[in-house]
Amino acid sequence: MDLYLKKDFLQTTGSFKERGARYAMIMLTPEERKMGIIAASLGNHALAVSYHGNQMGIPVTVVMPLIAPIMKIQKCRHYNANVIIEGKNMEEAKRAAYKLSKERHLKYINGYDHPHIIAGQGTIALEILEQVSNIDAIVVPTGGGGLLAGVAVVVKMLNPNIKIIGVESERCASFSKAISNKAPIHIPIEGTLADGLAVPQVGYNSWETSKDLLDKLVVVKEEWIAIAILRFIENEKCVVEGAGACGLAAILAGQLEEFKGKRVVLIISGGNIDTTILGRCLERGLAADGRLVKCKVTVSDRPGGICELCRVLSSIGVSIKDVVHERAWVTEDVFSVAVIVVCETRDYSHSMELRDLLYSRYKKVEFENFPDPKSFFSND
Repeated sequence: MDLYLKKDFLQTTGSFKERGARYAMIMLTPEERKMGIIAASLGNHALAVSYHGNQMGIPVTVVMPLIAPIMKIQKCRHYNANVIIEGKNMEEAKRAAYKLSKERHLKYINGYDHPHIIAGQGTIALEILEQVSNIDAIVVPTGGGGLLAGVAVVVKMLNPNIKIIGVESERCASFSKAISNKAPIHIPIEGTLADGLAVPQVGYNSWETSKDLLDKLVVVKEEWIAIAILRFIENEKCVVEGAGACGLAAILAGQLEEFKGKRVVLIISGGNIDTTILGRCLERGLAADGRLVKCKVTVSDRPGGICELCRVLSSIGVSIKDVVHERAWVTEDVFSVAVIVVCETRDYSHSMELRDLLYSRYKKVEFENFPDPKSFFSND
């Protein structure tokens, strides 16, 4: 594919959310500006309203759930927002924000379903159409549906031949469940690398706006999101959060094969990935990519047994990251030890070479979650 990246993670607060937040705050009445606004968010919407509220002199309160990334919480405070940590998830945080909005007479701004938010998000599509010609498809990360709705309205009005593709994580597939139900429906949300898409129910305005304009919806697995984050860092030198990586994840997973040879725009919606999560993503990406391998090899517990295993691994250029000995649970004999090895390889074919070598040299070898060869693509 001829891929174009719309890098909205380079916005000041690290996501596309600034577009809708700014427009929604511009449209406030003088009285509403004076009283202030409140929002519930895992992070990106909170950051956007905090930053622009600080610029425009509008008091901002944000309610963030306990699972919100620490980095995003700290940044909101840096922009002088009143940050309230409440609720185990977005649903509980939203209920708390609603309650406070009524008690304190604050204007509640929904991060994905307010009409002005949707309109503001649509500006990204205006820029894409100005910047890229002859587009065949635009791939849109989909959570609450605000970005999808804004993009779909603009694109289908100005160039209805362009395909609009929504992408969501399998662990927060609220839009696909809404399609099955023919209306927004509440679903349980599991922990996901795409935390920016972790919305338990699609917004009603977003749903009504986009449901008839969407050409395809793709649900991606978590391992492909991890691989996509890894690819962005290695190939594009871009640090992208899980939500922003979903479009590339769908392509790598072979879910958009009909666009081979076509011109496709990926909206990279955000880059606010927590540092600790980034480390886990990279390791999971390497493991899913067949470049980080964990195996258990039963070797002789006599002098030189483990040394010989290390020599075997080094003979083909495998780098050992971690070694653990396990004696008590070895069932063979008292002169054997199980060695759990985590090692790095160059690529999937190198991992296959490692596997074949160990099988040829040792009687008992176990690999943990050895990758499926069908799931791999080169870095080219």
